[in-house]
Amino acid sequence: MSTSRLDRLRSRSRSAGRRLRRETRALLRIARWEVSRGTNSFDRRTAAVTVVVLLVAGGVFGGLVASGVGSVGVDSGLYRVGVAADSPYHDPVADTSALAARPPAEAEVVDGELRGGVDLLVRDGAVLVADSQKGQAALSTFRDAVARYNDRRLGEEPNRGAAFPVLVTLRYAERDSAPTLASAGGRSVDDGSSGSEASSDSSDAGEPGASGDSGGDGSSGASGSADSDDAESGGTAADSGADGGFEVPGLGSGVLRTESTGSPADISPPFPFGSLVLAFAFLVPMNFVAQAYGGSVLNERVNRRGEPLLVTPVGPGTVVAGKTLPYVLGLTAVSALVALLVGGGPLSVAAVVPIALLYLAATFLAAMFARSFKELTFLTVTVSVFLTSYAFVPAVFADVTPISLISPLTLVVRDLQGTGATLGQYLFSAGPFVGCAAVLFLLGVGVYREEDMFTQRAVPLKALDALDARIRGKRSMLTLAALSIPFVLVAELLVVAVLFVLPLELSLPVLFVAIAAVEELAKSLHVYAGFAKARFARTVPTALVLGALSGTGFFLGEKLFAVVQVVGLPSLTVGRAAFESAGAGIGPAVSPATALALLLAPLALHVVTAATTATGASRGREAFAGAFVLATLLHAGYNLAVATVVSGLV
Repeated sequence: MSTSRLDRLRSRSRSAGRRLRRETRALLRIARWEVSRGTNSFDRRTAAVTVVVLLVAGGVFGGLVASGVGSVGVDSGLYRVGVAADSPYHDPVADTSALAARPPAEAEVVDGELRGGVDLLVRDGAVLVADSQKGQAALSTFRDAVARYNDRRLGEEPNRGAAFPVLVTLRYAERDSAPTLASAGGRSVDDGSSGSEASSDSSDAGEPGASGDSGGDGSSGASGSADSDDAESGGTAADSGADGGFEVPGLGSGVLRTESTGSPADISPPFPFGSLVLAFAFLVPMNFVAQAYGGSVLNERVNRRGEPLLVTPVGPGTVVAGKTLPYVLGLTAVSALVALLVGGGPLSVAAVVPIALLYLAATFLAAMFARSFKELTFLTVTVSVFLTSYAFVPAVFADVTPISLISPLTLVVRDLQGTGATLGQYLFSAGPFVGCAAVLFLLGVGVYREEDMFTQRAVPLKALDALDARIRGKRSMLTLAALSIPFVLVAELLVVAVLFVLPLELSLPVLFVAIAAVEELAKSLHVYAGFAKARFARTVPTALVLGALSGTGFFLGEKLFAVVQVVGLPSLTVGRAAFESAGAGIGPAVSPATALALLLAPLALHVVTAATTATGASRGREAFAGAFVLATLLHAGYNLAVATVVSGLV
């Protein structure tokens, strides 16, 4: 290499370094300016209200945690029970929040019917019930309270085998698999369901070995805990006993723990109620920060206040990054504080940060599209409801199915349970959120310019402007189609999670149409934007070329769907139906020629359907809608053929 060429390379390297340092200094300067401006915008009254709201929210959360969540309820003292203080039934009534113990003297019995100020009367071992619906409800609550009290008393017996002679073990299997027999040392019992397996072992309480056989030391199933094993479906095993549960250090115990006595009547599906508390603890601060962030962005568009930033000698990407950095750091710090309070670790913070990024990205794009603060409020509330539901609902089923891994909050629950997560599971949960956030910021930066910031246009037209800003030519169709993959992945995972609970006869047809509609919309929106903005000539050859490029780009990006193999979604019927049509389910037993055909068949499908929608887009909005419906039906028919002929799902 000649000396002159080395000098040019060194000069370019030094120039790139200086440019990077200049951009970094500008980014940090904009971030400091955003912080100072946001701080100065709070007057004393606003700051006081904010502090009060935070203290109330923290007090409510802390009260729920300290009280074990379950003890706080709107039914406290709902039913009045007349029972004497020396009655054996007084303690069960006093221990139940819905029941309020009253002196028997307050009750009035006329002709054998209970009247007066109580709903139940316990006297001389008999129970009188008021002739009303409330009286019947009080009787049901009273029976449950007595049963729970008896179970607790049995749990205190030293001879646990005598107290609980029936050993029940649950193992949650795949919903699609047939029930099998499981043995627990004695006889096997099939519960007849396809979702669980149960085994019981009875021992004679009077035999000397009853305690040892049933686990009299409290370490086995006779101790009153029901072991849940989700090994077959790839989930996380959750033990509801004293050793398998987890607590919130420093804030009280029992919040995330399910109390169990070992009685078969007390067995219920795993429902980590603590994930509800965790979801609100992590997600509520995001809503406040996102609202402030969106207001700051929209405020620059009012009366052209953000025009000085547009004339700065830095690009719009640096400006947006500088404005966003303080909010990202703030949400990260708040998430770390919440994780510390609930006993989480680095995994909890790493799982929540992608949600925060998507919150900010969606809010930024909404602020760039909104024409007023009223419209911004509507858009941000819509975004908040959708993202909160997407992150919150699957986490409830963290102990049941791998579908729950579509939410990063599931990783938080696993972190608190001490089970952790693999790198593949983390990428599966957090990857779509980070990808969607990056694409949303990219689209928002595209309209961070004078001709878009200070104009009043409807939200759909602004969305077309954002897509048009990223079109540089025909090759942009390939890039934009590939960039739509994170949104497609999120939408399809959400469809799978929603349809998972429905019967297969209903869920599969709906799944095929929904998946096809999502993918065809992702492949055609940017093409329609190009024609709507007169970027391309409205001719059939041009439409076919654009459709072929869009279909090819989508096909290349679609190979990212192979990540679903990491968490075992193809083990579910709806998972296989959703992802095998994309070529993600090709197994080792398939011949090379068949594998090549199965790999190229999706490419042909995407090119044909994308060309169909592109041809319609070149002729106008109505023609585009009709072509979209036709392409969706063709795509759904292909999915049905793959599921029938290749996968054998139908």
